[in-house]
Amino acid sequence: VYFMFFFFKQKTAYEISACLVGSEMCIRDRCGDIHGQFWDLLELFRIGGKPPDTNYLFLGDYVDRGFHSVETFSLIIALKVRYRDRVTILRGNHESRELNKAYGFYDECLRKYSNENVWKYFTDLFFYLPLTALIDGQIFCLHGGLSPSIDTLDNVRQLNRIQDVPHEGPMCDLLWSDPDENKPGWGLSPRGAGYTFGPDITDQFLHNNKLKMVARAHQLVMDGYNQNHDKKVVTIFSAPNYCYRCGNQAAFMEVDDQLKQNYMQFDPAPRTNEPQVTRRAPDYFL
Repeated sequence: VYFMFFFFKQKTAYEISACLVGSEMCIRDRCGDIHGQFWDLLELFRIGGKPPDTNYLFLGDYVDRGFHSVETFSLIIALKVRYRDRVTILRGNHESRELNKAYGFYDECLRKYSNENVWKYFTDLFFYLPLTALIDGQIFCLHGGLSPSIDTLDNVRQLNRIQDVPHEGPMCDLLWSDPDENKPGWGLSPRGAGYTFGPDITDQFLHNNKLKMVARAHQLVMDGYNQNHDKKVVTIFSAPNYCYRCGNQAAFMEVDDQLKQNYMQFDPAPRTNEPQVTRRAPDYFL
């Protein structure tokens, strides 16, 4: 109940500064999908620095796929409570009962606790996570992408986020949509939820809201990050060797107090008893 009240007081569209007053490093590290890869989360902290020395913005998808979703989200939520102004947590499409009951989190909770109560507590909490963040009024951050139902940031602020992720509509789009490098306008998403959006859609949204760029996660990219739409959209993926078989690097983005970006790539944390992988184009994952 405390955690729900804690996040209930936060806005749907969270506004933060790139460099918080008193920050030792004046850097905010922005991280993409983690997907239950706890040891790789620790590797990210080893490379990027630990809170509160480094300020973090997580873009969602803490659970599913990996073997340690409980530990991953427990650590992130504990860091948020301990360093509330240094750690920002957004919601991803896998912070949804329907999805994480099918892709691993529910089964992990049953396996570790022998009942579904812990899963219910976590998924109740997911309802209260903010959907977007705005860094210094310039960088729009979210898990998925843009929506044909959202023209301005005020449209985001007016959303009722305290619900499970719907199958359609603006909240669904923010967590599911993807950029399309080649096709202008809006397109049907091959995921079955959300849309694809072209460079013209990005330009119009940035112009309408006086923004510089969109930072998002949601898509596996083999180098850990990928820039689209003339570098106005960046995708960040922070789960190296996704699903323990994709062979991809992970990355996070550093943003200094001048809003300059630097991308840091990293490989999986050292492990034993895992098969060798090769870097290849992986199968399509949600």
